[in-house]
Amino acid sequence: MIAMTMLRDNMAVFGGLALPLIASFLVVGVTCSYKYPEVRRDAAVIDEYHGTKIADPYRWLEDPDSEETKAFITAQNNLTLTYLEDAPYRKELRSKLTELWDYPRRGIPKKRGEKYYFFANSGLQNQWVFMVQDSVEAGEPRVFLDPNTLSSDGTVSIKTSSFSKDGSLFAYGLSQSGSDWVTVHIKNVTSGENFPEILRHIKWPSISWTHDNVGFFYSRYPSQDDNKNETGRETGSTEHEKIYYHKVGTAQDKDVLVVEFIDKPKLSLSTEISDDGDYLIVLTYEVINEEFVYFASLKDSLKTGFQEKIQLQPLNTEPASFSYVTNDESLFYFITDLDAPSNKLVRVDLNKPEKKYWSTVIPEANEVLEWADPINNNFMFTSYTKDVKSTLELRHLQNGSLILEYPLEIGSISSTSGKRKDTEFFFKLSTYKNPGIIYRIDFTKDDLKPKIFHETTSKIDSSSLVVEQIFYKSKDGTKVPMYILYRKDLVRDGSAPAYLYSYGGFSSSIEVGYSTSYLVFVNNLRGVVAIPSIRGGGEYGKDWWDDGRLLNKQNCFDDFASAAEYLIENKYTSPSKLIINGASNGGLLVAATVNQRPELFGAAVPEVGVMDMLRFQKFTVGYYWCGEYGCSENKTHFDNLITYSPLHNIRLPKNETVQYPAMLVKTADHDDRVVPLHSFKYVSELQHTIGSSERQTNPLLIRIESKAGHGSGTPTTKLIEDIVDEYGFYIRALNITFYE
Repeated sequence: MIAMTMLRDNMAVFGGLALPLIASFLVVGVTCSYKYPEVRRDAAVIDEYHGTKIADPYRWLEDPDSEETKAFITAQNNLTLTYLEDAPYRKELRSKLTELWDYPRRGIPKKRGEKYYFFANSGLQNQWVFMVQDSVEAGEPRVFLDPNTLSSDGTVSIKTSSFSKDGSLFAYGLSQSGSDWVTVHIKNVTSGENFPEILRHIKWPSISWTHDNVGFFYSRYPSQDDNKNETGRETGSTEHEKIYYHKVGTAQDKDVLVVEFIDKPKLSLSTEISDDGDYLIVLTYEVINEEFVYFASLKDSLKTGFQEKIQLQPLNTEPASFSYVTNDESLFYFITDLDAPSNKLVRVDLNKPEKKYWSTVIPEANEVLEWADPINNNFMFTSYTKDVKSTLELRHLQNGSLILEYPLEIGSISSTSGKRKDTEFFFKLSTYKNPGIIYRIDFTKDDLKPKIFHETTSKIDSSSLVVEQIFYKSKDGTKVPMYILYRKDLVRDGSAPAYLYSYGGFSSSIEVGYSTSYLVFVNNLRGVVAIPSIRGGGEYGKDWWDDGRLLNKQNCFDDFASAAEYLIENKYTSPSKLIINGASNGGLLVAATVNQRPELFGAAVPEVGVMDMLRFQKFTVGYYWCGEYGCSENKTHFDNLITYSPLHNIRLPKNETVQYPAMLVKTADHDDRVVPLHSFKYVSELQHTIGSSERQTNPLLIRIESKAGHGSGTPTTKLIEDIVDEYGFYIRALNITFYE
């Protein structure tokens, strides 16, 4: 949009397969406390990987549109709904969440043309509204684009947007039901009218306007591919992305193909126009965060109107991450981790792009250089991540020398605004206690201290909240940072419920941020929230990522389990009250850790998780993840993947006094990134292998959301109901009390 060594050599992992049933979903009695739908197991589906036979009895669940799969969804949701409806405090929980969610908030202003734009939400609006204001300090904001008017249930969201250089045109991508597919529309800013064309077959578009304000570059997939029906429910692999030039006011079939890599169908492509408008930058990757960058001069093509393919030149010959900052004619500034795991800022002359000619503007430091934003022509703001906290500095652009350091409260800079020729810079600082303060720095003033531009005030009094950062040791002795949130009146006797959340993958860092649901857990469930920054993330640069991916993926599960052990040993909670949660790669994290250490947890909620580590690369954009996990086609990677794949390591604990925690698997029918078949197959095996045991008294359920995707764009009404169900599950399963 991941050690178990119990595998028997040369035997099917799903041993003792049952014969196919005549009726797939007869509810049958089992010896445990719950009656699970009987899910057909197909004994005939067995794959061979490098000499090892692996059964896949639920292969039929990979078809989302079959009648049998639809019946599976209905039966599972009915069982889960029955359980959740009997949870106490649901009415009180919904009322409290709705009350606390209902406060006005706004995003950071961005100047485009002569106007300022920002997103805002009055409180309970399903989607944030795009607003416009004539002046940053005066004039009433008015609605520019309200996605809430585009559907009756709030399931249409704005996924991306971009203004032309002069601010007169606005392109925006709409998603339905949380799908990664978008349709791009173009709006005339002055008249407010849309142009007639709609651009389709697009995922995650980078809309890059040429500076003549005539058109833009974007990437799309072939329209004739039957696997891409753009419903958000497809599972077929998505390949052959290409870059086109679109001239505003013309039909999409008139767009000009300008860049393609015919021999590399799995490349992801994105574009960016240089600040001066003279160059096109193309970033490509098959492995996320390991990019190859190309560039081309646009001067001649702008004169001819882009009638043919653009001839690209390579920037780098070694894969690395690159982030364009700005340029002075042919001198380009990039942040990269090439030969610098914590990142550095380099200057590259595109007339001599070979690495030996690059010069370092800001050398690598102990902290991770996250971003650099040029401002006021010859200056730039930079930000480092230091032990999961944001810093802010003002520097000279050309030589990187430090001018000012800004003291910040412990938090994360979640967004910034300001272009190189602007004289004002905005940034938003989020903390666990505050939903966000937007600061403004004005270069027309002598005083360059940040001034509060807007402060969001929630309905939650955070004065009793304690935010503690600790460093605990993982299994191999590695120190891992963790934030712990709790009330001042917490008694550390192990009786409090605790919510442990992490991600640990794709070099993605967990940033400090405000969460209404976290604070409800702390205040109204009298609980503890813990967020460790485990390996696999980007909190400490590429080395931290490398230590948690590919053959090192087990470190993620060890880090997560060690965080649980720390909370238990220090009496923040106890195993019977400890909850773990994670989404996407974090869903994999939760499920794998439960398989390995079920005795540590009272409840677990893996959301939209990657559960079948042998086949993930076969669906939609799963092949991009091979750089994170490896792929089963490679024997070395297969031997590693099979040790932790959640689907293939579900076994009754050897200790007969241990059962699996109460589990609520979560997925959505329009998730076309981590397709729901992962969760379908996983919960089926979970109920079959664990749920049939008389010692398993905890429930093993799945919640399948309709008209929702991988998470982005979920309307407020669905978000609140999702938390009501999830917290209600904890309350019932772990006997937690709700406090007003």
